[in-house]
Amino acid sequence: MARYIILTQFSPHAFNEPEDLKRIASHVSQRIKRECPQVEWKDSYATLGCYDVIDVVESKDPKDVEKAVMIIRSYGHSTTKTLHATPWNEFLEIL
Repeated sequence: MARYIILTQFSPHAFNEPEDLKRIASHVSQRIKRECPQVEWKDSYATLGCYDVIDVVESKDPKDVEKAVMIIRSYGHSTTKTLHATPWNEFLEIL
């Protein structure tokens, strides 16, 4: 399975209260689980800096990841960047 890093930045107008973010995150998560069961979430991190969330996912088909990212963008009121990621040891082996 291929690994991807999804970098997410919330829109400044996405939510007004922390409870709103919890509700949005729950809705987005449920929708992705229902519509993108082939995408396996490995880890998620809240971050400080230019991105608010970093998700690590795996999937056999990049189209499934694309769909999950569009759900994050539209229902999460966010912008994203998605990176294909190779574990460092695997990368070194191909050199």
